[in-house]
Amino acid sequence: MSAAAATARLLRAWRATEYEAEGTVARIGRRSAAVDRLLRRLGARQGAFVSAWNPWARRFPPGLNERRHAALRAVARRLRFAEGWGRGRGWAERHLLIAGDPRRLVVLARRFRQRGIVVVQRGAPARLVLLDYGPPAPAQEISPVS
Repeated sequence: MSAAAATARLLRAWRATEYEAEGTVARIGRRSAAVDRLLRRLGARQGAFVSAWNPWARRFPPGLNERRHAALRAVARRLRFAEGWGRGRGWAERHLLIAGDPRRLVVLARRFRQRGIVVVQRGAPARLVLLDYGPPAPAQEISPVS
């Protein structure tokens, strides 16, 4: 499979995924009043779903993914967050909905070798931000799709 085809497949998977935390669900390109309320409870206007599972978007064994998630929780211990899961067709992975500035959360996601994060902001649709690991290009935002 070509790199372009793999990227297109990954984008479709991200868009088809439900991002859940504490019973609230976010979907890319959609606004969620429940996520707005959760962000309010976390004392934030915005945040992002960040995972440590499956670095570089490659499947890793469950035990390793659980250890990586524990490491993410330890790094995020001073931040406000809610535990959650991303669920797609035939797969699921753990993540945290972390309250805060998405620019800081991009740095955290890069530390755990993630290809993207899902940013949520009160009153706005969730959006996918892809992380670029090449020379000094900033994070790239993908426009929401309906």
